[in-house]
Amino acid sequence: MPSIENKIIDLLLTKVRKSAPKPLVSGSGTVPGPSGRLERTVTKREVRFRDFEAVAALKRRVGLPPDSRKNWQRLWRDNPALAGRRQQSCMGWVLEADEKIVGYLGSIPLLYHYANKTLNAAVASGFATDRPYRAFSLGLVASFYRQEDVDLFLNTTAIEAVGKIMSAFKADPLPQKDYDTVLFWVLDPNIFCKALIQKLNTNATFVKIGSVLGSLALHADVVLRNRLPGGIASRLHISETSVSEIGDDFQGLWLKKLKERPRLLADRTPAVLRWHFEISEKRQSTRVLRCDSSGRLAGYAIVTNEVDTEIGLRRAVLADLLVEDDDPRITERLLTAAYEDAKGAGIHILEVLGFPRNIRQICLQWKPYARKYPACPFFYRARDQELHRKLEDEDMWYACPFDGDTTLSP
Repeated sequence: MPSIENKIIDLLLTKVRKSAPKPLVSGSGTVPGPSGRLERTVTKREVRFRDFEAVAALKRRVGLPPDSRKNWQRLWRDNPALAGRRQQSCMGWVLEADEKIVGYLGSIPLLYHYANKTLNAAVASGFATDRPYRAFSLGLVASFYRQEDVDLFLNTTAIEAVGKIMSAFKADPLPQKDYDTVLFWVLDPNIFCKALIQKLNTNATFVKIGSVLGSLALHADVVLRNRLPGGIASRLHISETSVSEIGDDFQGLWLKKLKERPRLLADRTPAVLRWHFEISEKRQSTRVLRCDSSGRLAGYAIVTNEVDTEIGLRRAVLADLLVEDDDPRITERLLTAAYEDAKGAGIHILEVLGFPRNIRQICLQWKPYARKYPACPFFYRARDQELHRKLEDEDMWYACPFDGDTTLSP
């Protein structure tokens, strides 16, 4: 059954509610006050760096995760994608009413590559609006898609209601099959079951009994169905390195990947990889696993480990994986190493979101569990219509948590 939020979005997009104020595309508009008259003026403008505190307060009001001033510095001042821009990149837009920020949509600049072309991308991020002003939020999205120095528009973390808005602006859901399905392995059945039951029931006795019974059943299922990555190629050497040590050999692998075949790829130069994953204030750690063959880098996997402080569940996410010629032996070895590394680090669950079908097929042979998002979280729109049509082909994508802002936020 559709949620009230989705019903509201549907009404806004189809303009059924003729009495609602028109979406704010530029300039200003009005919203009814307590008396029903058009009393409060709503204006839209570009984000300024000094808006951080007001935007952070807005995000807290609507229940979005907290951000930090350091991360704003990182995204809009230290971002490697800014170096090649012909004009200053916009940070996003805010709605103001009564000298208070009541709406926000961030725009993060990134670089992508397709068929020997470098594309300027803009990523929608942190979309938030106070409830009385949601009719005006469409103006924020209109401004996002009106950016001139942008070749590719992305939203990689859209909830269902936001996805409907993006579709209204001619953005399409990612054609990469099963991107809305997360594959995962339970590494610690006892902690996983305890955290799951604790989230569903606050009764301490029930949590204790349920977690014991659940972990026994889950452990038996893992063993009997062989839900364990395996298949180690002994000649392929795996080692761990730090984010700061990502260097020239990663550049060599990246340049080879660009030449393999036409495919849309987020920029993975060493400088971008270091910038992307060096987040000092994040409540997580990042582990870089490299696979060497015959003395050279043949592939790497980057795994981010984070903690859900509310229930104590430690989660590892495969953030990126790149392999020379998509070699299945190297891919399998890196995935196995990621599993073993996570288990050795005391992680409770390992997740894989996205990635092309060849990588997911390797994952599926190890019988992972799966959970689905309510809707696809990834939307795109290319400025060039011919490129947009080409991107309707699933094989043109290599979408994973490295894309957009999926692993950029603190």
